[in-house]
Amino acid sequence: MHQIVIPAFDEEARLPRTLRELRRHVVRSRALLGPVEVIVVDNASTDATARVAAEADSDALPVRVVACATRGKGAAVRAGLLATTAPTVSFMDADGATRLDALDRALRLLADGGVDVVVGSRAIAGAETEARHSRVRDRGARAYRACAARIVPGIADTQCGFKVLRGDLARAIAAELESPGFAFDVELLARALAHGARLHELPVWWVDVPGSTFDPVRHGVDSFAELARIAWRARRGGFAPVVVPLPARPLAPVPPVAATLGLPTRPAVGLELPLRSEG
Repeated sequence: MHQIVIPAFDEEARLPRTLRELRRHVVRSRALLGPVEVIVVDNASTDATARVAAEADSDALPVRVVACATRGKGAAVRAGLLATTAPTVSFMDADGATRLDALDRALRLLADGGVDVVVGSRAIAGAETEARHSRVRDRGARAYRACAARIVPGIADTQCGFKVLRGDLARAIAAELESPGFAFDVELLARALAHGARLHELPVWWVDVPGSTFDPVRHGVDSFAELARIAWRARRGGFAPVVVPLPARPLAPVPPVAATLGLPTRPAVGLELPLRSEG
């Protein structure tokens, strides 16, 4: 079984289409994916997000709604990951920006056993993007990536909303996460590396879907501040990266099975720290 976490804040307009496309993909790829459950995390929405998610529940694709009262994408993903039980889990954005064939390729990499975390990337060779970002947002993204690289070296794009993890590792990391906002991906990857996890950056097809609640100015400033707090906690708490990520694999419709690298693996266990909403 595989479980997919979708954080959702006021996504009643975009979420139904994403769930329909996901259901069609799961049916087409049933032989590879096996049973799949979606966990939609209603992140204190003010619209009908929870209702439209519940209405999408079906035998072909079970959909479960989990409530998260703490605002922030990081808080929502954390709640969703802690609600999982499957041996492999993933999270993706409610807008369905990442083409779903990435899920098939990522699960093949995990099944090989040489990779623990697959990181969707828009910033490496083979990635295809259709973006309508402003010049300010593009410059901000480049600056953010440069800062994130100091915490998670070797990963070109920490912020793509598509990641696939070993389930036990995902739940251990989620129990430790402290970042409630958009910068949580950086902390998640840094903690994964500290657990000895092997990361693989996977090029994806990605389109900028209209209707995002991300505000480049307000959320951008908050994300940089949160990134600074993550760096401080990494130095204080010792979850700085200890393993060099695997090199990116060229994009292919059906990628070859990943070669086993023989790297030592440590069990994914950690202290359970309460999530704090930081101002």
